Amino acid sequence: MKIIDMHIHFSNIDTFRKTAAELSKVDYSYKGFEKEFSENNVEMSIGMGVTEQISGGFPDSTSPNPMLLDLADGRLPHNLFMCIGINPARLTGEHKEAELKKIEEQLKRREVVGIKIYAGYYHLHVYDDIYRPIYQLAAKYRCPVVIHSGDTYSDRGLLKYSHPLNVDELAVRFRDVNFIIAHLGDPWVMDCAEIISKNPNAYADISGLIVGDETKVIGESKKRLFVDHIKRALVYADSYEKILFGSDWPLVDLSAYIKFIKHLIPEEFYEDVFYNNSIKLFGLSENK
Repeated sequence: MKIIDMHIHFSNIDTFRKTAAELSKVDYSYKGFEKEFSENNVEMSIGMGVTEQISGGFPDSTSPNPMLLDLADGRLPHNLFMCIGINPARLTGEHKEAELKKIEEQLKRREVVGIKIYAGYYHLHVYDDIYRPIYQLAAKYRCPVVIHSGDTYSDRGLLKYSHPLNVDELAVRFRDVNFIIAHLGDPWVMDCAEIISKNPNAYADISGLIVGDETKVIGESKKRLFVDHIKRALVYADSYEKILFGSDWPLVDLSAYIKFIKHLIPEEFYEDVFYNNSIKLFGLSENK
């Protein structure tokens, strides 16, 4: 089965390195990526751009826009694309116009297929006017916007900004932009299900539902309440054409996570969830 992993990380972030080494037991490197993704038949993947200026600094308000993938000094493995990350702290005052210009220049690159908003990590609602020029650029370049939603992988995040219900207002205001709610909005998965069911331009990815190695994934998959928590939202939404596979690598063992997601998704929807939906939404092609 062909797979596109549309939500991974490939940035030199201290937290990602520690998680890879201590929890997921992943080789978080250029070579590690190529080996693990090749072994799991992942034909294309999309990295969420993010940077930090000092070790352990994310969310870093001083990072220049746009935030890119800097794990391997700018080298990208074959068929690794990018959603450029946005630092809203630099979209005001003297920085604003220069930052927006740099963001637009990056959107012209072949490797860039979307935009990432780190809701919750940065303490602004996603419908704040500071993001309006970003959504206007997304409409201009016809690229989707991935919005972090649910729990934050930092105790400095504020959950009121990462609740999936906030995307409802975005989807109504900017009907010519497609929005992807990351992580199914977990733990607010039912709210996420309602948003993607209601709004034609709202989608969700199922990345990052588990953090850890193969043993951790297997253990969590045996917990009925945890699995039913996710399945209930998927059944309620009944919109498998709007669900996209992502892993959140390196936060989880890729092989084990693929198997876990297969248990959540009816087999007749595998091709859509694992491949076709990302092809369509990100404008990817097999010869990119």
